[in-house]
Amino acid sequence: MLTVGDKLPEFSVVAAKPGFNMPEENGESAFETITNDSFSGKWKIIFFYPKDFTFVCPTEIVEFAKLNEEFADRDAVVMGGSTDNEFVKLAWRREHPDLKSLNQYSFADNGSLVDGLGVRDKEENVALRATFVVDPHGVIQHVSVNNLNVGRNPAEILRILDGLQTDELCPCNRAVGGDTL
Repeated sequence: MLTVGDKLPEFSVVAAKPGFNMPEENGESAFETITNDSFSGKWKIIFFYPKDFTFVCPTEIVEFAKLNEEFADRDAVVMGGSTDNEFVKLAWRREHPDLKSLNQYSFADNGSLVDGLGVRDKEENVALRATFVVDPHGVIQHVSVNNLNVGRNPAEILRILDGLQTDELCPCNRAVGGDTL
């Protein structure tokens, strides 16, 4: 598994764009190819979940979505995904009331990112609940990985991003926007 200080590997995934529920809306495709060069100059929050149409995963996706503007205020793009395809992403958005018109990218990983980062569960053959905070230079600044059955705390990822962006020493439990050492 790649870790802090490692460069984000080369990858290419297809993502359902924010706000889309159908493959095409108003003559515009819902899909966009995202690579390691996408979103130049921005921080990237890349989070994996095991499967679409499951129970823990939407709770995390919704919490990231609630914080999306705060991430955007910090020049960060939030991207969540699994190894299910892009059409499944849109179907899940249509079927799950909390995911309709989702305000973040939902990527379908054919293996280039999950395997490049080393976060595929060997027994279930799905992505672990891994989160990567990547700086604008493509360098990983934070990694956390949970087992398949335990959801993560998106507010903690925001807190970590906020701390990383201070470029200062940040004490334990420092709140977003809090004092540095």
